[in-house]
Amino acid sequence: MQAPRDFWHFEKDISGCGVFGVIDRARRLIPGSEPIAAMCTMHDRGNGLGGGFAAYGIYPDRADWYAFHLMCDDRDALERAEGVIKQFHDIRHSEPIPTRKVASVKNPPVVWRFFVTPKANRPAWATGDEADYMVGTVMHINTKVPGVFVFSSGKDMGAFKGVGFPEDIADFFRLDEYHAHMWTGHNRFPTNTPGWWGGAHPFTLLDWAIVHNGEISSYGINKRYLCQHGYECTLMTDTEVVAYLIDLLIRKHGLTKREASWVFAPPFWDEVDRMPEAEREAFKALRMVYGSALLNGPFAILVTDSHGMMGLNDRVKLRPLVVAEKGDRVFMSSEESSIREVCRDLDRVWAPKAGQPVIVDYLPQGDAA
Repeated sequence: MQAPRDFWHFEKDISGCGVFGVIDRARRLIPGSEPIAAMCTMHDRGNGLGGGFAAYGIYPDRADWYAFHLMCDDRDALERAEGVIKQFHDIRHSEPIPTRKVASVKNPPVVWRFFVTPKANRPAWATGDEADYMVGTVMHINTKVPGVFVFSSGKDMGAFKGVGFPEDIADFFRLDEYHAHMWTGHNRFPTNTPGWWGGAHPFTLLDWAIVHNGEISSYGINKRYLCQHGYECTLMTDTEVVAYLIDLLIRKHGLTKREASWVFAPPFWDEVDRMPEAEREAFKALRMVYGSALLNGPFAILVTDSHGMMGLNDRVKLRPLVVAEKGDRVFMSSEESSIREVCRDLDRVWAPKAGQPVIVDYLPQGDAA
């Protein structure tokens, strides 16, 4: 049979896991059906042991409140978590996360969301700013409250993830009913870590969300480094360290996203040696200070927050990453086919170089093209 004239020919690059992201820089809303369709195109990159999405701009009426998404073993665990949250925060609204029954999603946990603000009178031990206080709450619940994990904790955003293919998880969480101005999606093919609800991507903290294709072989070193700064890794998946490292380097230490990318995927030493002196000394300083935050192993990651999206490959590009533009929208994905599924007429398509970040920020309010 002859293919139709508009048939697109793409070669699959099967390298485990699929990532997708789309941002409308003018903050126009994108229906959930688009990232779901894009992830369906990469169905064969996963094995049904993990799928998930992150969406920004989904709670406009509660945008000033932190949205805690919880997964709990049972109602007793949920009650324990609620008791802890009430100690440290004012609960503005509480409800089950809307779901529907999906035959392929087996034994889901209790999923709940609390919209909270930190109490005005905080405990004497609480040091740092409001963001530190929120991080402390997340770490406390995830390490001290049995049977409960906070899997999303930002403002006007949320993560939705679990065991299943992405389209199954999207159906379970009714993501076709949501609209957001930025989405990421993930299809998981776990290799050396378990496939379980908390271990699915995205990994989040505050408004950071990370999806990742590859393997962080420096996980042990990264984890020990994070423990020294008050971050506890409890979700048994290597990607968790990326979310906490991003928070540490950018929010707490004040690095830019570009500088953080140089920590994660630094130039090789022979390249550093050829740099002008000032640049050479800067890269040496980053390696000396943040050597334990370097990410070893093959990876392509998408990092999102309330300011925009960043895509980054490892230093030798062992995992695929494609970027495309159409007007104010920017797409990043493991495969061009997933982008073409939702936007065939693109202005520009390219593959970033190894270790070179692609950073896309929202336009200033009122500057839509």
